[in-house]
Amino acid sequence: QVQLVESGGGLVQAGGTLSLSCAVSESIFSFNVMAWYRQAPGKRRELVARIDNGGRPYYEDFSQGRFTISRDNRKNTLKLNMNNLQPEDTAVYYCSAGRTYAQFWGQGTQVNVSS
Repeated sequence: QVQLVESGGGLVQAGGTLSLSCAVSESIFSFNVMAWYRQAPGKRRELVARIDNGGRPYYEDFSQGRFTISRDNRKNTLKLNMNNLQPEDTAVYYCSAGRTYAQFWGQGTQVNVSS
């Protein structure tokens, strides 16, 4: 069973920075795409950013310019660097790894941004 373990969440003031990390139990080359999602209280889970096997990133409008997704193929790790965090970024952040017929999820890490 594929395991994804997120870390790096916490409490930060508005304008601050956090770096999330996701450790994957298998080679990340075995996945077509890896991504970060988030879910705020009372809201649907939404895509934050994704990156494919070729290292090409995609960002949603709210994360473009503030967040950076990257992958370390040797360490089987996915990262998300978040700058200029705002209270509306408060959510549980989930790491995801996708294959053609399956998608795997971590347990999530809480990010709280105070105003």
